[in-house]
Amino acid sequence: MKKVLIIDDEKRTRDLIAKMIETFGFDLTVISEGETMDTAIQAIQNHQPDILFIDIQMPDGTGFDVLKQVENKSFEVIFITAHEEFAIQAIKFSALDYLLKPVDPLELKEAVEKAIKAVNIKKIDNQLDALQNNILPHQKKRLVLKTHESVFIVELHDIIRCEADKNYTSFFIIGGKKIIVSKTLKDYETLLVGHNFMRVQQSHLINIDCIDRYDKANGGFVIMKDGSEVPLSSAKREAFFNILENL
Repeated sequence: MKKVLIIDDEKRTRDLIAKMIETFGFDLTVISEGETMDTAIQAIQNHQPDILFIDIQMPDGTGFDVLKQVENKSFEVIFITAHEEFAIQAIKFSALDYLLKPVDPLELKEAVEKAIKAVNIKKIDNQLDALQNNILPHQKKRLVLKTHESVFIVELHDIIRCEADKNYTSFFIIGGKKIIVSKTLKDYETLLVGHNFMRVQQSHLINIDCIDRYDKANGGFVIMKDGSEVPLSSAKREAFFNILENL
């Protein structure tokens, strides 16, 4: 039976989440324990959970600080927060999950179902290492890409472009690597547009730093540094050339 540990400085929140999880009927042991950093670390060490719910803001630190001090991080992590704060983007970059307070039962059930499926098929350490990097304001961001077989940690400057294929996104990486992820291009556009990426066509998101040139032939194509040709939509043409002028 898998163990769920809920850490939050508000006992009422811990107990409410525990009761909701128990009503879902999953084969889980739910433990509600840990209010401060010390008690949180102790609870993780004592119970060795498979799934950990942890509040971002704690009275004497953060949930990130707790995880930094835990050696064996083989559990799935779901963060809890009362605010859409700066840390949320870091969590998304690291392909980790989070819930906003007050916790919605349907969102909680989906998060638990996803965590149960993931417990036995991937290691969490790489994602948490990426998170520790991504929450630092001046560090270059690392994007976590999860496939059925692997978890990839990718530096943003190594991503040449992304291409949509229905509900999948293909990442083309410097060196010729291609990674296919079962998330939409829109999901990644939301994350990457503020980091020198641009959606130049419905199915294409490109790294501005990896542009080689623009060819006017056949309606116009953006040629990337790996030689790939990306169509430029007429709706994006003006914005694209404005960016080129400012490079």
